Amino acid sequence: MISNRVTKGVDRAPHRSLFKGMGFSEEELSRPIIGVVNAKNDSIPGHMHLDQIAEAVKTGIRISGGTPIEVPCIGVCDGTAMNHRGMNYSLPSRELVADSIESMAEANAFDAMVLIPNCDKIVPGMLMAAARVNIPAVFVSGGPMLAGRRKGKVLDLTMMFEAVGSVHAGTMSEDELYEMENYACPGCGACSGMFTANSMNCLTEALGMGLPGNGTIPAVYGERIRLAKEAGMKVMDVLEKGLCPRDIMTIQAFENALTMDMALGCSTNSVLHLPAIANEAGVDINLDIVNTISSRTPNLCKLSPAGPYHMEDLYQAGGVQGVIKELASKSLLHLDLPTVYGNTIGEIADQAQIFDRNVIRPIDNPYSETGGIAVLRGNLAPDGAVVKRSAVASEMMVHQGPARVFDSEEAAYDAILNGKIQKKDVIVIRYEGPKGGPGMKEMLSPTAAIAGMGLDKDAALLTDGRFSGATRGASIGHVSPEAMAGGPIAIVEEGDIISINIPEGKLDVLLEESELQNRLGKWTAPEPKITRGYLGRYARMVTSANTGAILE
Repeated sequence: MISNRVTKGVDRAPHRSLFKGMGFSEEELSRPIIGVVNAKNDSIPGHMHLDQIAEAVKTGIRISGGTPIEVPCIGVCDGTAMNHRGMNYSLPSRELVADSIESMAEANAFDAMVLIPNCDKIVPGMLMAAARVNIPAVFVSGGPMLAGRRKGKVLDLTMMFEAVGSVHAGTMSEDELYEMENYACPGCGACSGMFTANSMNCLTEALGMGLPGNGTIPAVYGERIRLAKEAGMKVMDVLEKGLCPRDIMTIQAFENALTMDMALGCSTNSVLHLPAIANEAGVDINLDIVNTISSRTPNLCKLSPAGPYHMEDLYQAGGVQGVIKELASKSLLHLDLPTVYGNTIGEIADQAQIFDRNVIRPIDNPYSETGGIAVLRGNLAPDGAVVKRSAVASEMMVHQGPARVFDSEEAAYDAILNGKIQKKDVIVIRYEGPKGGPGMKEMLSPTAAIAGMGLDKDAALLTDGRFSGATRGASIGHVSPEAMAGGPIAIVEEGDIISINIPEGKLDVLLEESELQNRLGKWTAPEPKITRGYLGRYARMVTSANTGAILE
């Protein structure tokens, strides 16, 4: 066992003395040492209860003959960080999560790990770490939040951000807004729609790294605690088998995850995170595979923000397992792949049931014949851009309009709230990419303001930044290369006509090639916004979004 490095032999007597100082017995030190990586903190609703999950995991480990050692992990709440300088730190925190887990696992000589994430960047950061360290590992999330309810209406965080736009548009009073904020987020868990956190927890299940139910069992259910105990027991099984993350996270597993992504209508952030996770697993994923899989995968679910349903509805309808079953019926998944559960993906499909065909559509009657995410290319995004197609109104699938150009999210947001955006406009927000931001800020506030002001079927927004999983409308992000790297988005001028064709996967500025090249030849990079500290280092090392914004 790896833990023998710190527990066995005469030379390790000093190490054992430290363990005994913490109260560990000889019997405990004779068993496999299992790291329980807990992202519990009091700054995120999705993480406030993870101490309960961790205790259940440790119970499961002890039941099955292991010794758990709990270690912490940081976590940033994207909702709280939204629309201020804190958002610069959200995506970069993913790398800190991965690096810190690598440090703790290697330094403490864990034999295996159970990882407990829930919210946006913590899930992919932990998956990256698991692939990098490559010791047996099982994931169990904290589960989704229940949707809010008030006066017969269902509420969620998306509606809160959109309500701010409605207040500024004069269609909602401040008193109504304040009443909403008391009920939109009713308790612990990852925000209730198919936003980034729940997307990634569902995809963890599809990858084979989480147990059935990981993505959908509500946070407040006793079943979530039972799942955590089972995760603690299962990690001992995968340790005995020697089954490691890279054995599970193969190219076929990532293809399964992308297929699930399209069927569920997941957050566009998944297209940022899956390549980064794959990179750590030694698997190459480029954006072209996204459209290939999307073209053959029907969109079976419309959860908020794309539709009226929430995670609790998906859970009651049959969960990720039900969607696996439906996709398997048309041979859209690799079914012989192993999982930490012990069953193959095909065996999980065989055992699954579907209880609500409104939430999980039959594969022969989908919401659309193609998947929920599309990659666009053109002279404005030679290396690709990403849009949540399932959340775009039919009126905006093909659109042309004049560019309204802003060099920061803040400037664009002010223009939207002050009524300076008109129908047909294409809002261009640049220098907000991984390098330019730095940190590739998530822009729920401007997109929600557009929706709240009733412009989501008339105006588009594109950026080298990214969007929340809660974003809806013709919001096109991840434009690559980013402006700070000299991408064409850097030379768009006010009034240039932008052409968007989502069905054909095209994104162009209507300029002659000679004019485009002339502008690019004159462009010079602006001074970096931040040069010191972690963000300064991050900006110097990070790549554009098409690579997953990995560090080089």
